[in-house]
Amino acid sequence: MVFDFFGSKKKVIVGMVHIGALPGTPLYDADGGMAKLIDGAQADIAALQAAGVDAVMFGNENDRPYQLKAPAEGIAAMTAVVASCKPEIKLPFGVNWLWDPAGSVAIATATGASFAREIFTGLFASDMGMWEPDCAAALRLRRNLHNQNLKLLFNINAEFADTLDKRPIEMRARSAVFSSLADAILVSGPLTGQGADASDLRKVAQAVGGKVPVFANTGVNIDSVKGILEHADGCIVGTHFKVDGDTWNRVDGERARRFMDHVNTLR
Repeated sequence: MVFDFFGSKKKVIVGMVHIGALPGTPLYDADGGMAKLIDGAQADIAALQAAGVDAVMFGNENDRPYQLKAPAEGIAAMTAVVASCKPEIKLPFGVNWLWDPAGSVAIATATGASFAREIFTGLFASDMGMWEPDCAAALRLRRNLHNQNLKLLFNINAEFADTLDKRPIEMRARSAVFSSLADAILVSGPLTGQGADASDLRKVAQAVGGKVPVFANTGVNIDSVKGILEHADGCIVGTHFKVDGDTWNRVDGERARRFMDHVNTLR
C-alpha cells in the first residue's frame, strides 16, 4: 500500500522527535528554557533526516506524569517548538500531544503537520486514571478548523493502560475504521519502547489491510523490523534510535542510519 501523506513511500519509517519536558511539567528545565527545547528537537531532526527516515513526528514523551487534557501552556509551548523547527524539516511531519486527541489536532493544524497520532477511541484503566478519549470532538475540531487533509493515526491499544473494551483487538481496529473514520491504525506494546504483540499486529493487518495502513507503534528495532514489516505497512521508531537505546536520550544518528540501511534492503 502507498500512502500519499508520507510522500508515496512504501513500508514507511517515522522517526520520533521527543521534545524535552515542556513548561509547567515536573521535569521542565527552567534554566535551559524554550531555547534548549528547540535546540534539542532540531538536533534530532537533523540526525533523523540524515539517516533517511521517511517522516518525523513530534511528541511530548518527557512530560511525565502525563495528563489526559492538554493545558494551555503545553499546547502553546509545543506549538512554538514545532513552528521553530519547521524551516529545518524536509520531510512530512506529524505531532502527538500525550494524551489529548483535540490537543493533538489543534497543534497539528497550527503548525501545518500532515498527520497526528493519538488514542482516539476506547476506554482504559491507566496510570493517569480512567481514560475516555473523545474521538467525536477531535474529528469535529478537524472539520471546524477546515483541516480535513490532516491524517489521524489511531493508536488502539494504549501504553501505560489496559483496555476495558474486551472485544478482540482486530474487531476494535475494524470498528475504529468503520465508525470513527481512522486514517491509519497503530498497534502498541504495553510501554514506550516495548514491542507490540506480533499476533496482534498480524490480526489487525488482516482485519483492516487494504482499507487503511497499519503501523507498529512501539518497540521496533533493527532485529525485529523485518518480521514486523511482513505484516505492517510501516513503523514508528523512537527508543531504538536513541543513544544506547534509551528513550530519554537524544537521537543517535549512526544507530538510525544503520536501521534505515537495513530497512532499505527490505523494501
